[in-house]
Amino acid sequence: MAAGLSAAITPKPFRSFLLSSRLAPKRTPLFHPLVQRPTHGVVGRKAKFTVCFVLEEKKKDVPQIVNLVDEELEEAVRDSQIIIPARVAEKLARKRSERFTYLVAAVMSSFGITSMAVMAVYYRFSWQMEVGMEFWARWAHRALWHASLWHMHESHHRPREGPFELNDVFAIVNAVPAIALLSYGFFNKGLVPGLCFGAGLGITVFGMAYMFVHDGLVHKRFPVGPIANVPYFRTVAAAHQLHHTDKFNGVPYGLFLGPKELEEVGGLEELEKEINRRIKSSKGSS
Repeated sequence: MAAGLSAAITPKPFRSFLLSSRLAPKRTPLFHPLVQRPTHGVVGRKAKFTVCFVLEEKKKDVPQIVNLVDEELEEAVRDSQIIIPARVAEKLARKRSERFTYLVAAVMSSFGITSMAVMAVYYRFSWQMEVGMEFWARWAHRALWHASLWHMHESHHRPREGPFELNDVFAIVNAVPAIALLSYGFFNKGLVPGLCFGAGLGITVFGMAYMFVHDGLVHKRFPVGPIANVPYFRTVAAAHQLHHTDKFNGVPYGLFLGPKELEEVGGLEELEKEINRRIKSSKGSS
């Protein structure tokens, strides 16, 4: 009876079947029947068997997948060709805007600082020339040159013979302290040397301006160009020309503030006449 039962439960071989999807690999199950030996004394026990799967690639779907990937890559490349140049152009435009903004700020700040420095230097020299050196020159002109040093200054009030006159010695005399102050201030550090350097520089600039206006513009010892047509310098030249006429007892003794001296002694009418005379003279010579 046991031998008949063993023959009855032996399974037949199973056919292979395919489990597949569109992208899934092909799976083919292979069934190898294993006969379960019956246990002695046990009737009705079920047989056991093992199932093995062999995975195979479904090669016919590979071209479709490759084409799909190629299309996606081409679309990504097209998008990158549009997006990347746009981002680069945007970045370049932002950089140009930032550089232009910084350039404007740099120019404005430099112009502002430079203007402040120029104005400070101008007012500094203006104060030293018109207030400091101008009053010194006015006092020295009246108290020294027209007094104890008249024998030297007289050459300036007479017709000049030759390129130089004895009065030119005063320019050298005034240059000596200017050079000394500049040298001391340049080769030394500290507050006092700095003040000395500023004073020496003020004397030098005043001397250059005095020579240019007095010798060049008023007495025509060298040409001064279009500066002769500047109204302020024309007024200064006319006021100093009245000094050489002795109409107001030598006033004005100063140079750059000469018109104010004439105003104090009532000489504005004569000053206007002298200005008109110089204008006619300049037009006639041109």
